[in-house]
Amino acid sequence: MHLWDKGGTTRESIISFTCGSDRLYDARLAPWDIVGSMAHAVMLERCGLITAGEKESLLAGLARLLDEVTQSDFSIGKEYEDIHSWVEIRLGEMEGEGGNPGEGRPGTQIARSAAGKVHTGCLASQIARSASGKLHTGRSRNDQVLTDLHLYIRHQSFLLAHELKDLAVDFLDLGEEHKHDLMPGFTHMQAAMVTSFGLWFASYAESLCDDLHVLAGAAALADASPLGTAAGYGTSLPIDRELTASLLGFKRLIVASPYAQMSRGRTERQLTGAIASAANTIGRFASDVILFMSPGYRFVSLKDDLTTGSSIMPQKKNPDLFELIRARCNRLQAVPGEVMLMTAGLPPGYNRDFQELKAVLFDAFDGITGLVQSVHGALAGLVIRKDILSDNSYNDIFSAEEANRMVREGIPFRDAYREVAKKAGSGSFTVPSTSQYTHTGSIGNPGTELVRERLEEVTGRFVAGNSPQELADRIREEGDQVPG
Repeated sequence: MHLWDKGGTTRESIISFTCGSDRLYDARLAPWDIVGSMAHAVMLERCGLITAGEKESLLAGLARLLDEVTQSDFSIGKEYEDIHSWVEIRLGEMEGEGGNPGEGRPGTQIARSAAGKVHTGCLASQIARSASGKLHTGRSRNDQVLTDLHLYIRHQSFLLAHELKDLAVDFLDLGEEHKHDLMPGFTHMQAAMVTSFGLWFASYAESLCDDLHVLAGAAALADASPLGTAAGYGTSLPIDRELTASLLGFKRLIVASPYAQMSRGRTERQLTGAIASAANTIGRFASDVILFMSPGYRFVSLKDDLTTGSSIMPQKKNPDLFELIRARCNRLQAVPGEVMLMTAGLPPGYNRDFQELKAVLFDAFDGITGLVQSVHGALAGLVIRKDILSDNSYNDIFSAEEANRMVREGIPFRDAYREVAKKAGSGSFTVPSTSQYTHTGSIGNPGTELVRERLEEVTGRFVAGNSPQELADRIREEGDQVPG
């Protein structure tokens, strides 16, 4: 069924092209579409636009549909245009079985007999006269799908934030474990100064912490309710947008109705930008691992179960996992540009171009989540070499340490610098004690506890308790209360 059908006929090839993979992607939005409809139904009754009985009928039916869409085998059949038509038709089917969508078994009679032609004849008029036909009062598919996306983004950002936090904690744990294991630090790809694996790991934890700040800012854009802005110009019906925003747990409204549609693409660009930021961190770590495994470095190695081999070279142990992580991270960093190009220069109001953003957004969330989990699982198989600095070729990286030793004896730094420079290449410098490092963020004191505190603070900014079932329970509880 096409909710916009007015009795004419649209060429099937046009329907196929314009709907594209919408049913596939809308299956992911199904729980959010249903809870949004539940909040809308409560609001319609409070505003006198439907009866209490119709509200109860809708809430009961929508609760059944929520159970249906959370099953692992749920899909939207090709007889439906999108999730919005699926919900409305399924509610109408249940009403057709006995007048109450909340009773009896899921409807099949209408689905079997008229699924492909519900937009013609008596079924369309039956739905229009029923409670399900009133559910769309005061809204458009434009604000409906935007509400779905905001609910989805808010929840997925919460889940992703905790995945990133867990990975950062892994890095911090390794930072503590290896804070005294020394390695060369590089500038300009040249061995420069002594550092530690502890600082190397801790730096990636802190980078992920900053990525979480970016994600929190982006997710905050989605914590605004567009419901009630309709097609982008509001409605003359006496609706209560503040009520639906409260029921759905949004912190605020999108105030100006036209901005709801203007925000399409902007929110996705900021979210994918945050995902790209995390991908940059993870990709750089993967690149480090690949480099540090290579001949001439040999700083780290991977356990055999994390490597692959060659079909012709028996000795090969390849870091394919980290090479693919690097490549996929680089792809994710291109996504914000893709979103920008897809939405650049669009005229005011809704444009069908926005439909293409769903695939980009969903794939970005899936991609970064898979990458985080892959690195999380691989860290236990990363083996640190602890005797790197026994190689005399690295002796010169202690030049700065020698200059600092002379400074502690009262020699001006510039004089010490020149004196040490004369000895460079002599191999006369020795490994200093790590106890000489005291400041936060140095060898032996990587400052991991400070980063842990920041991780707790930033992850606390993400909204919890807003899964589809939690929202549905809250809305039904609120819907049962009698105002005033």
